[in-house]
Amino acid sequence: MFGFYDSYFLFFGLHITYYGFIIAIGMALAVFVACKNAKYRGLKTDDIVLAACYVLPLAIIGARLYYVIFSDHSYTFGEIFRIWDGGMAIYGGVIGGAIGVMLFCIIHKKNFFDVGDIAAPSLILGQAIGRIGCYFAGCCYGIEVTDPSLMWFPLSTQINGVWHLSTMFYESIWNFLGFAVLMLLMRKANIKQRGVVMSLYLIIYGAGRAWIEGLRGDSLFIGSIKVSQLLSILLIVAGIAVLTIVYILTKKGKIKSLKEMQFDKFVFEQNELARKKKEENKLKREQRRALKDKKKNNDNDEDLNKIDSSKDS
Repeated sequence: MFGFYDSYFLFFGLHITYYGFIIAIGMALAVFVACKNAKYRGLKTDDIVLAACYVLPLAIIGARLYYVIFSDHSYTFGEIFRIWDGGMAIYGGVIGGAIGVMLFCIIHKKNFFDVGDIAAPSLILGQAIGRIGCYFAGCCYGIEVTDPSLMWFPLSTQINGVWHLSTMFYESIWNFLGFAVLMLLMRKANIKQRGVVMSLYLIIYGAGRAWIEGLRGDSLFIGSIKVSQLLSILLIVAGIAVLTIVYILTKKGKIKSLKEMQFDKFVFEQNELARKKKEENKLKREQRRALKDKKKNNDNDEDLNKIDSSKDS
């Protein structure tokens, strides 16, 4: 009924791959942790479950599309949907999930930074567990190992009989450590600012992935550039940028903390400023037009006076 094989196990006659099973466990635990963390940003469990209905489907779609777009394999339209044949990318899942979070926040009027902070520890936990699934799928491995002294598990692993660096385990360990850090920060009384945990996720995951991606032997490329390594660097820059902006605004007294930095309020204020500026410009144009018309009328009056004077003479 239940037996272990190379890449799948049998459950009541069903062939269930370890990769898919482990990914499902990662998703379930991620949602569970997010529900537990919801209270730290003023959300409810129902909010997280509803958000998951947006995030998880889009994460799966994003993971597949990312792989299809950057893979060197030419996919037919029908093959794009055959996710059970393999071909998913974590960064595509992150992008799809982020779109899901934005849609949830827009439709249900939630603060993006709140949901982002809650999602960050769950996301990196899901990534840590998912990388274990990569071992069973035989993907996300490192460069080939030729030194016999390094041919031992889990430093290296055999893929199709060839030893490679176990980069899937390197990233898994890094992500578990990142999860522990983010969970500690989430619960610290003095880390209540919106967006800080999310920004630290970008930095932590981006830094680890940028280094580990350099050791990968099956990366996706744009020309000679590793796509995921480039995205990792961009994540680090984005995380540092948000923290820097917060620091500068706090230093200047614009905000006391990110709790005061409401994304929807910020957008509203920017729209209000743009509207007021537009009205001011319109008023200035009307004033200039009125002055021009007045000057023109004065010139016409002077010409009429000159004509009347000449008639009198």
